[in-house]
Amino acid sequence: MHQPLRELVQDVTRVIDRSSDEETIVAAVKSSMRKLVAANGWLPEEFTRCTGPSYSQHLLYCDPLERFSVVSFVWRPQQCTPVHDHTVWGVIGQLVGEEVSQSYDRLPSGKIVAHGPPEVLRKGEVTTVSPREIDIHVVRNASRDETAISIHTYGANIGRVNRNTYDLATGERTTFVSSYSNSVLPNIW
Repeated sequence: MHQPLRELVQDVTRVIDRSSDEETIVAAVKSSMRKLVAANGWLPEEFTRCTGPSYSQHLLYCDPLERFSVVSFVWRPQQCTPVHDHTVWGVIGQLVGEEVSQSYDRLPSGKIVAHGPPEVLRKGEVTTVSPREIDIHVVRNASRDETAISIHTYGANIGRVNRNTYDLATGERTTFVSSYSNSVLPNIW
């Protein structure tokens, strides 16, 4: 494991060993994530490429107890996610390029409505998602001609979590599990 990633993993492990409070964990992970995405060059090349027609989600590390995972997301120009949720806390740091995220609220009627203006995440910046706050969004690479890479730390093995996509017209929710793009995972149990 490359040293900057090792330091993030160690920091997250320490805080999760000490506390189960989401606010405490997320604050510590944000601090560590800022250090991780402050410099490029540490991420091995195989985790910086799209492996198929869609964006790629590469597992970099998963805690043996699945308390957290670290993932690189690689986006071709203008690639976009469906409107989706996470169901666990997450801290996202922008390593390369820029991404645009539009958050949504789900009303009691089931309707999905935009929550505020889109957020642009630039190189070195960090943001969060949480089921306790705003957890539904759509993300896209802001560039028309360059790749974007973001590093995500989630409060579970995100490749095994039941999550949801949302139809903006109807509010209909569809459950999915995202899995990983890696053909060989860096740590398997």
